[in-house]
Amino acid sequence: MSKRKAKVKGKKLTSAQLIGEVLRLFKRHPKKRLNAKQVIRKLKIANNKDSVEYAMEKLVEDNQLINMGELKFKLKVQTGGKGSDLGIHEGRVDMTRTGSAYVILDDMEDDVHVAAKFTNTAMNRDRVKVRVWLPRGRRKPEGEIVEVVERSTEHFIGTIWYYPKYALVALDGLTTEVQVDLEATKGAEEEDKVVVQITKWKSSRFRKPEGKITAVLGKAGTSDIEMKSILIKNGFKLDFPEAVLAESEAISEALPLEEIKKRRDMREVPTFTIDPDDAKDFDDALSFQYLDNGNLEIGVHIADVTHYVKEGTPLDKEAFDRSTSVYLVDRVLPMLPEKLSNRLCSLRPNEDKFTFSAVFTFDKDDKIIDRWFGKTVTHSNRRFTYNQAQEVLDSGKGDFADELKVVNRIALKLRNKRFKEGAINFETEEVKFRLDENGVPVSVFVKERKAAHMLIEDFMLLANREVATYISRLGQKYEGEVPYVYRIHDQPDPEKVAEFARFAREMGIELKIGSSEEIARSYNQLVRKALTDPKLKLLEPLAIRTMAKAAYSSDNIGHYGLGFDNYSHFTSPIRRYSDVLAHRILEKNLALKGQPHRVKKSYLEEQCIYISKQERRATDSERESVKYKQVEFMQNHVGELFKGQISGILDRGIFVELNGNRCEGFIPFETVSEPFEIAPGRLKVTGKYSGDVYRIGDEITVKIINADLARRRIEMAWMQG
Repeated sequence: MSKRKAKVKGKKLTSAQLIGEVLRLFKRHPKKRLNAKQVIRKLKIANNKDSVEYAMEKLVEDNQLINMGELKFKLKVQTGGKGSDLGIHEGRVDMTRTGSAYVILDDMEDDVHVAAKFTNTAMNRDRVKVRVWLPRGRRKPEGEIVEVVERSTEHFIGTIWYYPKYALVALDGLTTEVQVDLEATKGAEEEDKVVVQITKWKSSRFRKPEGKITAVLGKAGTSDIEMKSILIKNGFKLDFPEAVLAESEAISEALPLEEIKKRRDMREVPTFTIDPDDAKDFDDALSFQYLDNGNLEIGVHIADVTHYVKEGTPLDKEAFDRSTSVYLVDRVLPMLPEKLSNRLCSLRPNEDKFTFSAVFTFDKDDKIIDRWFGKTVTHSNRRFTYNQAQEVLDSGKGDFADELKVVNRIALKLRNKRFKEGAINFETEEVKFRLDENGVPVSVFVKERKAAHMLIEDFMLLANREVATYISRLGQKYEGEVPYVYRIHDQPDPEKVAEFARFAREMGIELKIGSSEEIARSYNQLVRKALTDPKLKLLEPLAIRTMAKAAYSSDNIGHYGLGFDNYSHFTSPIRRYSDVLAHRILEKNLALKGQPHRVKKSYLEEQCIYISKQERRATDSERESVKYKQVEFMQNHVGELFKGQISGILDRGIFVELNGNRCEGFIPFETVSEPFEIAPGRLKVTGKYSGDVYRIGDEITVKIINADLARRRIEMAWMQG
């Protein structure tokens, strides 16, 4: 036993002594992660656990230890001459197939590489704290995850393998394996695809996390299983709980007479819906009638989901938990059970329905002179698909031909006014597929947006804006904010805009970016020029990347992209929980007889944050399903040549988007005939030998080398010369 150990053994140390002894212990064991009990045991001291934890926290403050989470601490490596310590940062994990990870930081531009041994049980999309340093002589930061702040999900997809005393689930796309007791395998067979819930995370990299099987999907390889896997990996449940289904099935389909009497009866007003060909949940309808004074009344009627989904019920809690319907290429995972989404709430033709309406009165110059909000009962006389409505608009013949002509005229005026007042005219192209009877894509195309699509969009935007404006002005009138669910969109990042403007200048597009108004006008100018110059079309996604992401918030900062001071989501409560909240708050603030109804803003903001997160997960799921189907489609085109445009640049290669079908593949630089220098901002590359410059948007010829469904990746070769 050393003299020092003998001196402290069995003693209760002062605070200063304790801090010194703890630090010396960690320096003797620089790679160990220790908690207070382990420190007490190793030092053989009489101090209690709280005093030791306090000492370790003081050493964290002094930059000597790192809090690794779960009350464990580790010696902080003092890089000295080996590199520079950049401190602790927070971000989101992007795992690689090798087990290492990149952490996308909130406050640093560069992603931080984390070696597999330093991931500290973090999984893909987890929110983490990471210690960052810049190795000597290197440009890219490295890191070590010190704490998992928030788990993205506890459910994972993998393949099950059996051993004599336990089973292992090898997680898809990761090196992680989860150990499962034989009694918790739910009857899965060897090599089945399963859903495993991790119930116990292990801090040691030599021990596996433990879990249980929650669903058995079957043998791998089918498109159906892959689509389900996408949903589960993004945190969505495939099935509704029994209590939720029981509640929905118990709801009567009859419209009670006493409830009808409370509502504005608009069943005699001509009403129609316009939706996609395969839609079953019709959220919205338009009504049309001329008033006795010659003015025109157009109603925007929205499914009254809150009549059926009562606050605090299992059905309501499940709807909030999901927060959104998820639209994959070949299926929809609904927010509400089918009885509600496709029957009770869906505004199907020739059926009376309870609705929540925004009714607008237009004068003879198509200007809004009055608006009314409230609960209604309506009756849709006709269900149009977008194509059917477009045929009526084009020919001027058919059901509601005169009404559609007038509605389209007013929609165009609303649209032009919006762009004149600062809205940005970005229309992202939607990739669509034609599938055979087995769900395999036989063609890929870009959905064409026509007048029928846009007129519906214009009236939904109008209703969403006017509802938000009503609540905002209500707060001003009563000298106090009325908390509401706003759809917000912040102004673009000035640095990103400046960088994009420099690149656009190289392509002959001069952007004025001195103010947010100038940016909007410049971006609209870019959109107009891209209509006649396809090469400029790929600039639009780059411009979009300079902008903030839209989100839900109780703090109303306006919607920059739409040019609205007030905006909410009110028009799709069947598929968005944000709209359910908006309906409830609006209803409680109509026909006031005193002070407005104010919900607790802090709680509402928590709901907004969660709903925004679920929306991002749904978007990720939808993109993954499109990518899967694109790769599946290209499997039949391996070896063929295509023309495409450079759509992205990384340190290790370039992305190319094929003309026509918008399938995107990757060309590693290592397969190209010469090395390239990448310009700052990754908007162009220059050949080191030839000096040839290639920019995003340039057209090149590629050959399809491989379409790897497991990795969701299309591999290409650059056919130079």
